[in-house]
Amino acid sequence: MEQQKTSGIAKAFVEAQKEFAPALKTSTNPHFRSKYVDLSGCVEAVLDALNNHGFALIQKTHDCDNGVKVETIFMYESGEQISGGVISVPADKQNAQGYGSALTYARRYSLMAACGIAPEDDDGNAATKAPAPPVARQQEPVAKK
Repeated sequence: MEQQKTSGIAKAFVEAQKEFAPALKTSTNPHFRSKYVDLSGCVEAVLDALNNHGFALIQKTHDCDNGVKVETIFMYESGEQISGGVISVPADKQNAQGYGSALTYARRYSLMAACGIAPEDDDGNAATKAPAPPVARQQEPVAKK
């Protein structure tokens, strides 16, 4: 994470980060039949905590020939800022839909990386559930000789 001045901004960011909520997978990808966290879920997970600690969230775009580049910036109330760096995502189609999809993807992943959050781990949640009790099997009778 690239940062400029750091008088009180680092402490404030740490305090905000302590309050980040999980990024919940509430959307479904029909092609892969899987759940994912959409952009609004990512923003929802962090925006209140950021705002409560004096940060505005800015996602700036940069010139890119074959896709999009997004930079997530946290502007502190003092005017100081922290940049999460620039992420580049190629557009799979060279049309508005392709660029729009790449932009949404880049914004999601840039925000999650800059905030240090990850989507809720469905596999991890399943792994922490108590195992099912063993099924009692009826033994087959043993033939006596």
